[in-house]
Amino acid sequence: MVAYRIKMLREQAGLTQSALAKKLCVTRSGVNAWELGISVPSTQFIVELALLFHVSTDFLLGVEQTDSISLQGLDEADVLVVQKLVEHLRAKNEKPEPV
Repeated sequence: MVAYRIKMLREQAGLTQSALAKKLCVTRSGVNAWELGISVPSTQFIVELALLFHVSTDFLLGVEQTDSISLQGLDEADVLVVQKLVEHLRAKNEKPEPV
């Protein structure tokens, strides 16, 4: 998954393996190994690739897209209320509808 996405993004950006390697300060053979799936970029390079190609690290890693909400500014009691609400809504949506 990572290999395919790196190659796809590099090609969409019109970069050669050498050009991408130069931007990341790695060797062309290193980029080639990533694209062939022989090796996987370190966390540092996953982040650098995501920034360079304007994608999320989740996208590069093939992580299923999920929605999230920020709980910043909420106290512990508020966070518990939000968690309970989410649990309630999930349980409600899992119940089969009456026939």
